[in-house]
Amino acid sequence: MAGYKDDIVMEITPQVLLKAYACGLFPMAESADDPGLFWLEPERRGHLPLDSFHLPRRLRRTIRSDVFEIRVSTDFQGIIDGCAEPMPGRQKTWINSEIRRLYGELFDMGYCHTIEAWQDNELVGGLYGVSLNGAFFGESMFTFRTDASKVCLAHLVARLIVGGYSLLDTQFVTDHLSKFGALEIPQAEYNTRLAEALKLETDFYALSPQACGQEVLDVLDSWKSR
Repeated sequence: MAGYKDDIVMEITPQVLLKAYACGLFPMAESADDPGLFWLEPERRGHLPLDSFHLPRRLRRTIRSDVFEIRVSTDFQGIIDGCAEPMPGRQKTWINSEIRRLYGELFDMGYCHTIEAWQDNELVGGLYGVSLNGAFFGESMFTFRTDASKVCLAHLVARLIVGGYSLLDTQFVTDHLSKFGALEIPQAEYNTRLAEALKLETDFYALSPQACGQEVLDVLDSWKSR
């Protein structure tokens, strides 16, 4: 895996961050307390093919029943706070103050989006990522209630399909993501897919932010049957 560490703490602008994504790079921090960032360009990149997204039967029932109210890009601070919380198997976070600043600015600029799961007016799970033309770069997700982040992922995939996207970048492939069909591909293949995705004109809100679970399932089923 290629990594580029900045020993000197320098301010990265949102514009620089977008250019880095367009070149196949993404930033991380050593820890929440480390003020600096380093760039990663994995030799094998994780992505989730939109046309082969796998949805377990039990999760389909949860989505259809609308157990969670799904909101789109209404609470960036709540989402990034949730992603920074310690979780089983993840006691430390890489989300530092610089990550919060940069992605907060991208959110204000309309390039960063959140998919949020709410219950009883409480944020219980979600994810965030960066949208650039036909590519969506998933950054992090969290869940405080069973299946909350999984439902958000399904809503995200449906939204990307309707919006005309072609690439859902997951950075790495975890056991969790592999259950949904995430795969690793060589860096060269990723760069080719990224270049094609960046040529597309897309609309993240082509699917209504108020779309219900059945609408999401209809999108996923129709796309998979093509």
